[in-house]
Amino acid sequence: MLKNFNKLLEKILPLITPCSIVIGVLLGGRLAKFSDLSPLIFGFMTFAGSLNSKVSDLKRVFTRPLALILTLLILHLAMPLMALLVGHLFFRDDSYITTGLILSLVIPAGITSFIWVSIYNGDIGLTLSVILIDSLLSPLIVPLSMHLLVGTKVSMDTWSMMKGLFWMIVLPSIAGMFLNQRTGGTIKTTLGSKLAPLSKIGIAIVVAINGAVVGPYLKHFNMQLIELIIVVFLLSSLGYPVGLLTGKLFRLEKGAVVSMTFNGGMRNNNAGAVMAVTYFPSPVALPVILVMLFQQTLASIYGSLLKRHLLVGPGSQTDDAPGSTCNN
Repeated sequence: MLKNFNKLLEKILPLITPCSIVIGVLLGGRLAKFSDLSPLIFGFMTFAGSLNSKVSDLKRVFTRPLALILTLLILHLAMPLMALLVGHLFFRDDSYITTGLILSLVIPAGITSFIWVSIYNGDIGLTLSVILIDSLLSPLIVPLSMHLLVGTKVSMDTWSMMKGLFWMIVLPSIAGMFLNQRTGGTIKTTLGSKLAPLSKIGIAIVVAINGAVVGPYLKHFNMQLIELIIVVFLLSSLGYPVGLLTGKLFRLEKGAVVSMTFNGGMRNNNAGAVMAVTYFPSPVALPVILVMLFQQTLASIYGSLLKRHLLVGPGSQTDDAPGSTCNN
């Protein structure tokens, strides 16, 4: 029953986020008061997702690290600089919006990218390695990037942010990988399959809570908000082709190209929203929340393009190294 329920949740994943945001906005303050629960729920989600990680996956990727290095450069150099440029071009007088745009693109790689990479037969080992390494480095990368790109324009508690990232992402990631390694991978089926649907429900809860926090800013529909929605959509769309074209430029294997496409475009926006609400003024969370509206839909669109042009997806086979496909 849980397995079928999880498959249903995966099918409607592009709808879960926008619906949760709407629910959060409608409930407003009645739901916003539970914002302190977001880090705990997110820690559980990270642990559940990390039950798929293995040390052997890391070892394999580190023997051929080019795709991993390129993906991290896209995640934490190319896209954040693009967000900084876009922020200065369109929102020069609003430091909060610019900060939110940058934050939405310096946060770690999205755990849900694993689902899309699995569907389109990408390199699972590479994807899990990117997620895990990016998560482990996030307490250093995120505050440092925000400090360099934002500076003192917006007040932020860097030390508290580092501690929060450690408890939300690093510790649960290590715990999940350790248990997977300790049990020889059996925990993925004995416990991971049971936690998978709960994790997706957790996504809906966290998004709804954070939607409630930024609800007052979404209720006032004006030209500035419309402009922000368009900019966020275009900026969110860029990571996928950047990952795809970079993989093709360096002539990487098909599975690696698929993984770089999704990893380049998808971020752990739930973590970003929790950080924005917890460690920044409320308006900073608005761009991060808006990214959630588009991320899963964009992943579905680019997945269809990959299937058409790279001949990957359900029923297709890649020509990659072992571990690049997933048996669903």
